[in-house]
Amino acid sequence: MTQVFFYHNASDRIAAAVALIGKAFAQRKAMLVYAPAAEVAAALDRQLWMHPPAGFVPHVDINSPLAGETPVLIASTLESAPQDERLLNLSRDVPPGFSRFASLIEVVSQGDEERADGRKRARFYKDRGYDIRYLDCSGNA
Repeated sequence: MTQVFFYHNASDRIAAAVALIGKAFAQRKAMLVYAPAAEVAAALDRQLWMHPPAGFVPHVDINSPLAGETPVLIASTLESAPQDERLLNLSRDVPPGFSRFASLIEVVSQGDEERADGRKRARFYKDRGYDIRYLDCSGNA
């Protein structure tokens, strides 16, 4: 069953996601990022170019010819996902087909609307029997 992790209280959702992606990359773990909103995907792409300040996290769009050899993929759909290990959700909704992934990572900021969306997703997972681990990132990004 998919492990679900909720990182909540992020002061900046994209910065928190970038920090989590950076940690996964440092541990040589592939990450698929579901970002169906073009502005969210673009913001993530920009921040991944700058984080860490003295390094680089290789990432491309899932449709790139380099997708097969790049550890971090940004996807607007999950239909042709090349891996099913880690999914980071930057959508406001439950990602379609999330249950095929070994782990699902949700990042929720401190904004009222985003917290409400996060609660809906958490309720959805809980109602279906998924165990959720909550991690407070208010001391971080």
